[in-house]
Amino acid sequence: MTALIDSDLPDLKLISKGKVRDIYSTSSPDHLLFVATDRISAYDVILKNGIPEKGKLLTQISLFWFDKLRDIIPNHFVTANIDEMPVEVRKYKDQLDGRAMLVKKAEVVPLEAIVRGYMAGSAWAEYKKSGTVHGIPMPEGLVEGQELPQPIFTPSTKAEQGAHDENISPEQAAKLVGQELYDQISTAALKLYTTAAEHARTRGVILADTKFEFGLVPSPSPSPSSPDNSSSSKQLILIDELLTPDSSRYWPVAEYKAGGAQPSFDKQYLRDWLVRSGFKKGLESGPPGKEGQGWTIDEDIVKGTRERYAEAVNLLTKK
Repeated sequence: MTALIDSDLPDLKLISKGKVRDIYSTSSPDHLLFVATDRISAYDVILKNGIPEKGKLLTQISLFWFDKLRDIIPNHFVTANIDEMPVEVRKYKDQLDGRAMLVKKAEVVPLEAIVRGYMAGSAWAEYKKSGTVHGIPMPEGLVEGQELPQPIFTPSTKAEQGAHDENISPEQAAKLVGQELYDQISTAALKLYTTAAEHARTRGVILADTKFEFGLVPSPSPSPSSPDNSSSSKQLILIDELLTPDSSRYWPVAEYKAGGAQPSFDKQYLRDWLVRSGFKKGLESGPPGKEGQGWTIDEDIVKGTRERYAEAVNLLTKK
């Protein structure tokens, strides 16, 4: 089984190449083609080899959540059926089937909307130092992996490709995008997280935290009195991926025990291997097999990562 590291669609215009997704323009002026490759990144660095069929697993779980959560907030998904996409896309069906989505174009909100229900990752690192998470004071005596009294919205900047996201306070986020839009995003993000976490629990899975991305599209029925560029003339929607193991921390309920790192269904397994192997965050060049983009994932870690992704998708989406 070979991983698809780069999509190859010569008759389409590639407009963005992210850590996982390749985004193409289409003959439809209102739509984009999102292609989930099998690339994988850790600590903001894309690794040299990928995880076979990972893009298909990410697409499958995103589609599940877009449908399940559609009543909370609209999203950018149009279709995953290649035969329903613009004619120039259909010739690449063999390559795209199962890993492509046609989506609405949107004005991207420059904010990573992170919701945390448990003390983990960068939140735990900050808490140990200052007793805060994204500058928000937290109760004393929390331990790693502990469930928080209630989920919290912890935004970060949305960095350009190759740069690092930066954790910011709610106050900084509100200044960045405006208080009205910030309030809409935080309310929607918390509702999305709570609903998804409740479903995950019924499937034996803890959703510890996740990252949402939002965009703005013209409102279906803007107010006649609203200026053309006002926030009230635009509709907030969900964009990008949704609640995938790439953007979320998923833990098995049966093995959960507060007080340390948790077994996971996400790429924490890969991150842990990188750290054990000597990888250091922020080093993006070096000899093959060492720092940054020269790193090649060992085959047993590739297999283990894929198995964890596949198990999460199966548990969360099975009927």
